[in-house]
Amino acid sequence: MRLDEFDYELPEDLIAQEPIPHRDHSRLLVVERQSGRWAHHTFADLPALLPRDTVLVFNDTRVIPARLRGRKESGGKIEVLLLRRLPGVDEEWEVLCRGGQNVRTGTRVFFAAGLQAEWQSPPQEGRGVLRFLTQGDFLALLEQVGEVPLPPYIKRSAQATQEDRERYQTVYASRPGAIAAPTAGLHFTQELLQTLQRQGVETLFVTLHVGIGTFQPVRVEHVEQHRMETEEYEISAEVAQRINHAKASGRKVVAVGTTSTRALEAAALPSGEIVHGRRSTDLFIYPGYRFRVIDGLITNFHLPRSTLLLLVSAFAGWDVIARTYAEAIAQRYRFYSYGDAMLIL
Repeated sequence: MRLDEFDYELPEDLIAQEPIPHRDHSRLLVVERQSGRWAHHTFADLPALLPRDTVLVFNDTRVIPARLRGRKESGGKIEVLLLRRLPGVDEEWEVLCRGGQNVRTGTRVFFAAGLQAEWQSPPQEGRGVLRFLTQGDFLALLEQVGEVPLPPYIKRSAQATQEDRERYQTVYASRPGAIAAPTAGLHFTQELLQTLQRQGVETLFVTLHVGIGTFQPVRVEHVEQHRMETEEYEISAEVAQRINHAKASGRKVVAVGTTSTRALEAAALPSGEIVHGRRSTDLFIYPGYRFRVIDGLITNFHLPRSTLLLLVSAFAGWDVIARTYAEAIAQRYRFYSYGDAMLIL
């Protein structure tokens, strides 16, 4: 299928540039897959919209301040974005790099007092491997000197703010490792989670560290030719058992976000049974994919021609999604990471 089939026109002023003051005051467009009908709500209405015995599955990854600015030994400026930590005892990271021309293996980069790194693999086409030379807790130091890597469509004169450090993070984030937020979860508050639990909704957590593959542009003409980069995910034995029991009991499993969806579907056997463990996945979900686990999806509104839009279209059908997006634009919903949400049932 052609990528240009999954396109739409979005007024630029509907791209959310700031989070709204209260997380659960965002708008929620509820969509029925079978009928294609929709209804307009606020996110705080969610407890009344889900069956009481629903299982909600969240991604508890935590965004790290993965953008670092420094200087080379030559004195030139350099900027890196941490992509993923490589296996081993050293703090070796695959990075994207700007300003890394003409560096060699062993060349050092200086970011801040106590934080420098050495090229293990000089950047090729902007990507390389750095080994960080630090004493103490690397992630704690990163929290002090790193920047939150906001998406490029958030255009501000200033860099990420202190508010972004809080709001571009879910309230339940606990497992550091993501370079982008699982944005469907940004609408939840602790109070909303407690309300859901009191009403009999079971809340479970998996981990998928959101990497560049989630939002990397699709650059091929035909969807089937695109290849996702691998991302790490982990599902505990207890969570796998609870999801399997819920499915066997006929309860609805609703994924909070496309990353939770990919973790669940990647971990599923052909029978739909979830297998626990820590693995990597390059699963690419696009129309024609047969879902094995999820019965519903909470998600934000996604970029045209993106892998995220393709996943949502695989779940609900492109015809339904195209009409729903047109309605959202007509009603001036806010789009993308800091925008409003959909509930697809």
